[in-house]
Amino acid sequence: MQLNLGTKIKELRRRDGRTQDNLAESLGVTAQAVSRWESGGSYPDMEMIPAIANYFHISIDELFGYHDEREEKIKTILDNATKILTKQGFTMYQGSLSEDVGECVNTLRAASEEFPNEPKILLKLAQALHMWGWNKYGAKGHPSDSSGIIEDDIEYNSQNIYWQEAVRVYEKLLKCCPSSEDREIAICQITPLYCRMGEYEKAKALANDQNALVICKEVLLPSATIGEEKARYQGERIMALLSSLRFAVSESVALRPALSSSEYGRQILLSVVDLYEKVFIDGRCGKWHWDIGHLYLTLSGYEMNNDGSIEKALNYFDKGFDHCKEYDRITNENEYQYSAPLVLSLPKINKGDLAPVGDDFWKKQIYTFKKEIVEEIRKNPKYAEIFE
Repeated sequence: MQLNLGTKIKELRRRDGRTQDNLAESLGVTAQAVSRWESGGSYPDMEMIPAIANYFHISIDELFGYHDEREEKIKTILDNATKILTKQGFTMYQGSLSEDVGECVNTLRAASEEFPNEPKILLKLAQALHMWGWNKYGAKGHPSDSSGIIEDDIEYNSQNIYWQEAVRVYEKLLKCCPSSEDREIAICQITPLYCRMGEYEKAKALANDQNALVICKEVLLPSATIGEEKARYQGERIMALLSSLRFAVSESVALRPALSSSEYGRQILLSVVDLYEKVFIDGRCGKWHWDIGHLYLTLSGYEMNNDGSIEKALNYFDKGFDHCKEYDRITNENEYQYSAPLVLSLPKINKGDLAPVGDDFWKKQIYTFKKEIVEEIRKNPKYAEIFE
């Protein structure tokens, strides 16, 4: 173990371009001590092992050469956390989550200590903290007097201890050289969290530091490829832009009570639905059944909560139900192929590719529905599973 440990320290030091003097200064020992470790003449005190591992941004297991065991353990932790967090669904409000998420937070905290600076552990921890903060405290906001846009109550939101911790973890993650995918996810999640807690300058600085839409991979790849590959990337570009449009329009309407309560606002959302349905002209929307389903459910809520037509509200709910159920069916299908002309070359969906629908998804959806609407839904045997 002594020889292997010294060899490992030497490999890591050379990997990072550090000298024995650099390592010695950081640890508070002499360069001669480091030299003896690396030559196998002696070994560090056990109390110093965590500091050495932290210096090289690795776990103690990896320092001792247990890399395979490390990777397997990290994978197990992440897989278990993903199952817990995913089954909660994507609709969150105060008191909406099970205690499983709180336990998951504690497990991931322990994992982040065992595997310091492991980007995927940090990302999952930040996401769990973000969710648990919603569950414990929710978020408050109020309409702006000048613009009519709903603004966050930063005095309240900034006191959310779980969000405070989530921000610290996201920030640490971004300094740990994560993969491009993990970095993008973290940036997309921390930016609105900054804003919700009043850190507007941090949010704008981070946003301004990112690439422009015109040079993103979805836009560029169709120009960099030919044939079937080009067709695939053209389809992915269309859907990436359409998904972004859906989010932008939905958020803009939701943040303006004057719009979300108006027929005009609902027509805007319907126009986005129409665009989806034109792209998927054959009704085979794949994973985007989920997006369309949410748009219809949002429309149902706006219709009934603003003294609109009960008939329309139920019609929108029915369409949202059908799309979400079709998405749920696809998650368990062995192979799913798109067939509409614009998206014909998109990759097939295989079983396990899509996140499953949470067990209490429908319970959360009708949580804010008016009593008379819930009773109408309950009467229809088609929706029996919602109330099981």
